[in-house]
Amino acid sequence: MKKIIVVREPKEWNLGVKGFEVVSSKDYLTDPRFAGMRNVRLFNLARSYSYQSRGYYVSLLAEARGQKVIPSAKTILDLKSPSIVKVLSRDLDDVIQSSLADKNKHEFIFSIYFGRNVNRKYDKLAHELYKVFQAPLLRARFVKTEAAKWELRSIKPIPYNDIPEEHLNYVKRYAADYFAKKRYDGAREDRHAYDLGILINPDDKASPSNKRATVKFRQIAEQMGFDVDILGPDDIDRVAEYDALLIRENTHVNDHTYRFARKAQSEGLAVIDAPDAILKCNNKVYLAERMEAEEVPGPRTLIVHSENRDQVAEQFGLPVVLKLPDSTFSRGVVKAKTAEELEQHLNEILAESDLAIAQEYMPSDFDWRIGVLDGKPLYACKYFMARGHWQIYNWGSDTKKGQEGDFATIAVADAPKFIVDAAVKAVLAIVGDRGLFGVDVKEFEGRPYVIEVNECPNIDHGVEDAILGDDLYRAIIGSLKSSIEERIGIPQTSTVAAR
Repeated sequence: MKKIIVVREPKEWNLGVKGFEVVSSKDYLTDPRFAGMRNVRLFNLARSYSYQSRGYYVSLLAEARGQKVIPSAKTILDLKSPSIVKVLSRDLDDVIQSSLADKNKHEFIFSIYFGRNVNRKYDKLAHELYKVFQAPLLRARFVKTEAAKWELRSIKPIPYNDIPEEHLNYVKRYAADYFAKKRYDGAREDRHAYDLGILINPDDKASPSNKRATVKFRQIAEQMGFDVDILGPDDIDRVAEYDALLIRENTHVNDHTYRFARKAQSEGLAVIDAPDAILKCNNKVYLAERMEAEEVPGPRTLIVHSENRDQVAEQFGLPVVLKLPDSTFSRGVVKAKTAEELEQHLNEILAESDLAIAQEYMPSDFDWRIGVLDGKPLYACKYFMARGHWQIYNWGSDTKKGQEGDFATIAVADAPKFIVDAAVKAVLAIVGDRGLFGVDVKEFEGRPYVIEVNECPNIDHGVEDAILGDDLYRAIIGSLKSSIEERIGIPQTSTVAAR
């Protein structure tokens, strides 16, 4: 990948970073060779990012050309709006107050150089601000309110030639550290066309990929031209530095996984799982409405609230299945066998959420899981119920072995066609034809019943890949690669889907 630093006057560039082409903003805007470049990562260190200035147009045109740029045009506009600055910095209130607690002045101004501050005491604050406002050189202004709380009033780019002389040695060191990270290594340019971040969380108790699968994803991605970094929950500031993000951690709307996906989307990355997929698939109220509207076969379902809770037993009888709207991996899903249990479970769920989901109970020895990639079936598994339990996962079990049931992976062509067709229909109805999904389908009395669509399905080595082997990982990484190349205008060649 080509790396370019854009500055006002290259002859004034004195930070000593090697392995990058340093060009003037004028040349970048007017020289046709830059307009035609593909697979470029660009760092815009303009003197000014004001609206319609050269610095602004560098970022805007970089995005129009399908090039990755820091800061993005969106970030530049965010920096200009005091109201947006205030909103975006709300989540940083704790670190702001703790970092500036001993300041007795009414106003405090400090500089952020590549996510660092010359005073190590403020490094954490500088780093957190950089995560939100991703521009290499920034200056923040804080004001203490009458309530004795510090507020971020403005944060603006610093022209590199306005850096105080006494800070230059620090800035050179920070710049060297920033650009010398493995993902910026210019020596890798010919071997790796793209950069991929894989988000995992070692603390995830029900990780969607085991360690061997993560290794496989990395190996296959490298074979397909990616340089790969493993990201953790605290690495959201690194998202803009990649071309693609693969989330291999359980996704939820109200945590960092959704923020990672949203950040990736806003920066133009190819991303699995996309934020709209997380938003839609995580909420079973939405799934129920869409499935009914699109006539996707599923169990009888009722959206329950405080006014109609008395209708549950009347409609479904007992036992009945109750779900929190955002339940995942069988958590927040219960079976009420008696009227007393129904009352108790509804009380618990409706105390946490205004709505609940009630579904008819359909006993079975196993659920089908059909993997769907970009609107086409990818793999087929049978997930058997946990020992002595009515679900695939039994989180109440005292042993790891008792938590999960067995599995059987078969070729998609050998799975019942009506099961596969129902799964694909559900994905197309709910989220469309892009992305990776796992659809749980019950086979009951010879008919399919879609239970749910998962936007972060299990891809475990030895389970989902038992039939396709490396081709499973190749298909998923290939989807990300195709998305990148569509964005930057590289013609797509036809490929044979993994089946």
